[in-house]
Amino acid sequence: MYDHRKLGRELDLFDSDPLIGAGLPYWLPAGAAIRQSLERYIADVERRAGYQQVYSPVLGKRELYEISGHWAKYSDDMYPPMDIGEEQLVLRPSLCPHHALMYRSRSHSYRELPLRMSEIGGMYRSERSGVLGGLSRVRAIQLNDGHIFCRLDQVAGEASAALELINQAYRDMGIKASRYLLSLPSEDARFGSPDSKYVGDADSWARSAALLRDVLDNAGIDYEESPGDAAFYGPKIDIQIEDSAGRESSLSTIQIDFHQPERFDLDYIGADGNKHRPVMVHRSVIGSIERAVAHLIEVHGPAFPAWLAPVQLVILPISSAEEKLASDVLRQAVAQGIRAELAYADEGTLNARIRENRHAPYLAILGPREAAAHHLAIRVRSGNKLPAAPIAAALADIQSAIQPSA
Repeated sequence: MYDHRKLGRELDLFDSDPLIGAGLPYWLPAGAAIRQSLERYIADVERRAGYQQVYSPVLGKRELYEISGHWAKYSDDMYPPMDIGEEQLVLRPSLCPHHALMYRSRSHSYRELPLRMSEIGGMYRSERSGVLGGLSRVRAIQLNDGHIFCRLDQVAGEASAALELINQAYRDMGIKASRYLLSLPSEDARFGSPDSKYVGDADSWARSAALLRDVLDNAGIDYEESPGDAAFYGPKIDIQIEDSAGRESSLSTIQIDFHQPERFDLDYIGADGNKHRPVMVHRSVIGSIERAVAHLIEVHGPAFPAWLAPVQLVILPISSAEEKLASDVLRQAVAQGIRAELAYADEGTLNARIRENRHAPYLAILGPREAAAHHLAIRVRSGNKLPAAPIAAALADIQSAIQPSA
């Protein structure tokens, strides 16, 4: 595996500056291209899976996190409140309280459930300087988050569907989980008391854990139980990844939460005409964008899957005589949504330019013969050469091939 902190900077994907601060990296154009590709991908996947995308502010009143339980159980990882007039505002450590309020803002019928809400949103964690590193541990996080509000009888199906979304995303990204964990409360856990690590009651926790066990068992996934690693409001499935130094971290999660629907007094009107309490399923398909990109760098190095590659096509005119046509090809490729660049003839010999751009998924060679016929000779990253084809057809083939799962 590659060290993403070193290679990410060498590839001009991201960097940091002391004036911005530790744990606050910025994205350079090539890294931004990868990030945008991931964001578009997950938005499309979630839309197809019935999610409604939303946006919510990165600030909230302290009272919001007192209601959710974050202030009592999680404040050590939160930034201190900012006094704004008569109010105290907090940089959010999580998106779920905002989504709970968005659900509560409208009345809901049982016919609307499950209601799936998703967002790629900013959140902030007051991480210690000693644990920060590259993109994998940061203080400002863009999280692929989602919350499903559903009836109790729908919980297992929704959690199973979320697990399949996660597994499909890993296949599309070309990564693998190192382990699946069922994160549970500590064995001596007490629930609901002010000095307890966990909110809620023992029955709700046992019910949530049983549902998640069934999800993993029915999926045929080997997993380990991890007492003491549950969220403060419920057990969770943690999908683990491993970095180049052998350190393990969670990328994706699925959580079942009976607590916040109670705290925010969420309800829906059932078929009987009465109010009922929904269950909240938290899920993150690809986790934080930062940690996902860090792992992609460590797994793939400079040779990203074609749909994620910062540059997907490099056009190489053999001589300056083909450069005008090469510029036209570049414009056509960009117009079709292909991330393309032109490697001019005066930048080196053809072989030198091929070596320089060897990590691009596709190279288009344009010599006198190809120019005369308005064809492109395509070389793929594996070294295979495709027969010369008309420019429009060659670009259409590339456009099709750079889609996820292609």
